[in-house]
Amino acid sequence: MASGLFALLDDISALVKASAATLDDVPTQVAKTTGKVSGIVIDDTAVTPKYVVGLDPSRELSIIFNIAKKSLINKLLILSPAALLLGYFAPWAITPILMLGGAYLCYEGYEKVHSMFSKHHEETPEAEDVKVITPEELEKERINSAVRTDIILSAEIMAIAYSQVVDAPLVNQIVVMLAVAIFITVAVYGFVGLIVKADDIGVHLAQKKFHPATQKFGRGIVKAMPHFLNILGYVGTAAMLWVGAEIIAHGIPFTAHLLHDLEHALAHIPAVAWLAKAVICAIGGLILGFFIDKIVKAVKAVWPKGKPEVA
Repeated sequence: MASGLFALLDDISALVKASAATLDDVPTQVAKTTGKVSGIVIDDTAVTPKYVVGLDPSRELSIIFNIAKKSLINKLLILSPAALLLGYFAPWAITPILMLGGAYLCYEGYEKVHSMFSKHHEETPEAEDVKVITPEELEKERINSAVRTDIILSAEIMAIAYSQVVDAPLVNQIVVMLAVAIFITVAVYGFVGLIVKADDIGVHLAQKKFHPATQKFGRGIVKAMPHFLNILGYVGTAAMLWVGAEIIAHGIPFTAHLLHDLEHALAHIPAVAWLAKAVICAIGGLILGFFIDKIVKAVKAVWPKGKPEVA
């Protein structure tokens, strides 16, 4: 009896040691995954600040917090479990789902580029056609729009995280994916919060109680931030096209091989390889977004506006 109990204790001890050994790999796997998703993280960071532009400055951090909260909930409660379940039961479905998300990013990116260059000044809209919304409704609309974009980027992040631990024990998969979700969400939205409040920091530093050099630095921040946010908006739009097209390209064997060959040919100049791939993908995303926009408009044109009235 005693020997059986000691044998059981030995088995439990061995199991605990084995579990601890596998968990030792978690920090390495998290770091590796974070490096793999760096491009998407840049996209997420560049895209988000534009959603608070033009809103009440006192609400900026609250809006960023709400977007971050919903992003983290989506990662932890929807995307991570979905990746694990799909990876186990239907691994073939992950790539098509991500490609649909990539197509949406291309469409949204094209819409933003089109709005920058389109000319709609010639016609003045009638008063009844102008939609008037309250600041609260505008804030809610911005948050929902940001979350829609974020969930696609987050899905790609969690899919890549899963791909890095697909052969690891289930406990490792869960721990790594949860750690990646928390770390990236805090890092991205913490940095976004810093960006949108940088002008307030500059105003504070420009006060007379600080050294003249500090005051000058603060005034420089205040003057530079509008230009920085404007540039960041363009970068965010380009990143949406680039990331969306790259997601789709990696889902098609032919284009995936082309991108791989391009990276291999320019492997001796990593910066040029990255830039070339980003530019090609952004152009491809813009073209794809154009065709998706035409399809959407054609569908809307023939879609019934409502049920016909019965005489």
